[in-house]
Formats: sequence, structure tokens, C-alpha cells
Amino acid sequence: MAEKVIIIGSGPAGLSAAIYTAREDFGPLVITGTKGGGQLELTTVVENYPGFPEGIDGPVLIQKLKAQAQRFGARFVEEDLSDVDFTARPLRVMAGGKTYEADTVIIATGANAKWLGIESEKRFIGRGVSSCGTCDGPFFKNKNVIVVGGGDTAMEDAIFITKFASSVTVVHRREQLRASKIMQDHARSNPKIRFMLNTTIDEILGDQKVTGVRLKDTVTGKTTEMPIDGVFIAIGYSPNTAMLRGKLRLDEKGYVVTKDEVKTEIDGVYIAGDMADSFYRQAATAAASGVKCALHVREYLMRK
Repeated sequence: MAEKVIIIGSGPAGLSAAIYTAREDFGPLVITGTKGGGQLELTTVVENYPGFPEGIDGPVLIQKLKAQAQRFGARFVEEDLSDVDFTARPLRVMAGGKTYEADTVIIATGANAKWLGIESEKRFIGRGVSSCGTCDGPFFKNKNVIVVGGGDTAMEDAIFITKFASSVTVVHRREQLRASKIMQDHARSNPKIRFMLNTTIDEILGDQKVTGVRLKDTVTGKTTEMPIDGVFIAIGYSPNTAMLRGKLRLDEKGYVVTKDEVKTEIDGVYIAGDMADSFYRQAATAAASGVKCALHVREYLMRK
């Protein structure tokens, strides 16, 4: 017999959808992926999620959301999605060598920050290395930080972080920034921001936390070391939607195209979180979209 609802993904979007659909007694089946939890699993302290005035560790927040969903009857399968088939009813979802059928599907596979790809970067995630200026900027009050990137996101992060940091150095590998002229103008007019162009980060230095970087001039090849307190990587995000290509409408960047925020062109298939959101990318907004999906599922199943 088909499931009433299958949820793919176990970040705040998927788990919020699980909580709401489980409370409706729909018995959601959540396919978590073998590395569940989304971007919050890489976050040490979350200070801007409602309800936690002292802050909460990202993995702990995920555990609490999962426990809440389980309390109401959600079930979890720790397998990676391998394929979907939305061409007929019931809808079909493949994971872990099995095929699951469902009346409705909520997809919340999120998006991953693009990283530089150096070993030291992974070692210092949450200890001075971040991919979210609006999330972690407040942790760097009166500190000196680097923002890596040349697009609008990098400029936005740099400008935001100047509210807290003493100085922000934008490091970009090319001679020209990719950001829009208005964003470049805003950043260049900020006295706290300086630019190092034709420059890449060769290594992130430190012991327990970031204390500096080794920079490389892309023209001369010369390397220099620079003391720094934090490194923000702002070179873009990749939505986890490759498996949906040809199954759902994607935009030129790979984000799912939705209508009414969470609906797809296929009745009964809904999208939650960062895989359709290239702007907000916050745990709270992802959770909100999961709730919206759950309410649409309720309405769909009542109609059915």
C-alpha cells in the first residue's frame, strides 16, 4: 500500500514537514540520506533559530527536530535517494535498493555551499571558517576576517559582517569582481572593507581555531601569510537537484522552479527549503517552507 507522504531530506525543512504531517496522523516516511541533517550538521552554534535564547548546536537542533517528529509517529530510513518517478500514480521514490510508493512527496534535499577544496578548510569549519555571513557574522565582533568571492553574495556578506568585525578583506582570484556595479560600489565605499584581487587562499592556518591564512598571488605565484580571525567562503551554493533533472522544472542554476512557493507542476509533489531558495538560505525559512508543504499535503489528501 502506498504511503500517504514520503519526505526526502532531513534538514530543518524536511523535519518540520515531518512534524506537521505526523501530527496529522499521516505517518510520514522520511528518507534522510546517509548524511542527514543538512547544513546544520556543519554548524557549531545557531543563535538565530527562534526559541533558543542561549543558542544551540546545529546537530543538537536537528536531533531535537527529529525526536519531535518521531514522537508523533514519523518513520526514518537512513538511505540515499537514487531515483524518482512522478510519471504515474502512485508516485515512486527509490532509495537503498528499494522502491517506495506514495500519494504525496515532499522533497527537501537542500543545497550545499561551494568550498575552496583545501584540506584545512574542512578542519576549521565551525572554528573560524563559515559559509554563511548572515549566520555567523555576529561571532566576529571586533575581529578581522576574510570573505572569499567576487559576486553579489560575497559583497553582501562583506557589508553585513562590517556591522560586527573590525575589518573585512575581500579576496578574489581574478582581476575583476563579478558582482553587480551597485553592490561593488556599496562594498568599495565601506571604510572597513578592502580588496585583494588576483589572490587565492593557499592554506588556512591555526591550531584549535583559525589564526591566519597563506595567500597566493595568481599572477606572480608569490605566497604571503596574513593573520586573520575568520574566513567566510562566499563563492556560491549548489542545490542538490541533479537527480531531479528531467523530472521537475529547474532554473539555469539548478534550483527547482516552484509556484505558490512550494508547489511543483506535478500535483502532490512539493519542494521545501534551500533547493528552491537561492536568497534566504536560513534554517528558520527552510523550516517554514516545510510547514507550508505539510499544509498543502493535508489539503491534497483531504481532496483525494
